Amino acid sequence: MKPPSRLQSLIDEGLIDSVVRQLMSGKEAMVFVVRNGSETMCAKVYKEATQRSFRQAVDYTENRKVKNSRQARAMAKGTRFGRQAQEAAWQSAEVDALYRLADAGVRVPKPFNFFEGVLLMELVTDEHGDSAPRLNDMDFTPDQARGHHASLLLEVVRMLCAGVVHGDLSEFNILLGADGPVIIDLPQAVDAAGNNHAQRMLYRDVDNLRVFFGRYCAELLATDFGPEMWDLYVRGLLSPDTVLTGHFERKAGAVDVSAVIREIDDAQAEEQARRLRMSIAKPV
Repeated sequence: MKPPSRLQSLIDEGLIDSVVRQLMSGKEAMVFVVRNGSETMCAKVYKEATQRSFRQAVDYTENRKVKNSRQARAMAKGTRFGRQAQEAAWQSAEVDALYRLADAGVRVPKPFNFFEGVLLMELVTDEHGDSAPRLNDMDFTPDQARGHHASLLLEVVRMLCAGVVHGDLSEFNILLGADGPVIIDLPQAVDAAGNNHAQRMLYRDVDNLRVFFGRYCAELLATDFGPEMWDLYVRGLLSPDTVLTGHFERKAGAVDVSAVIREIDDAQAEEQARRLRMSIAKPV
């Protein structure tokens, strides 16, 4: 196919040879299958983040560092240059997270390069060599659901041990590769130790997995892995070898009403975002 303008510069630089086809189009990016020599990979072309809510942007970007003081000031003022710098920082966050998590052994696509707003990375394929489907497009037996849920919990633990929380993990951004689930879409990943919302985001990630796989294996609906993970993490006791029980006894205490209201608001915003993602994201 004729290369889109955003990918022509990668061809000119010799980073890729050709564009095979468009793989999908979503709210945040368009993904293309590309080739470089005999290697097939995918190219994620980021769009401007005009549809993200302000609250989400603040929650996700809290404590992210910008080395350039001019950029930091512009981002704080919300100038045009600042918005461009903020978008660049949002994109680079996914690149940084991918390298960090790949080094930690987390099942994410292997990143190859990042050039002018385009991320080149591994193309995740199924057992037939075709592009892998999302979990949302699949049905599972109870045993399959139980197995995939357990393997993804291990990936979440590995991520947390590496100091990263996905922040938007769901059946829409997990691919079923030939040898198991692979986690994708990480521009909203947050630092577990440096972001005040990391605990809430971890709980939501784990709960999304519980609810999705609970459709196929009802016993999973009674589990409570998120608080158990976080408690072990903050006490320095969590490792990829930790055996989790799925049960956690919460200590009684005063109820933070404002926090509860915020959780409700965030849950509603997340549901709206999910419905929008389902209506916009379309494989090609």
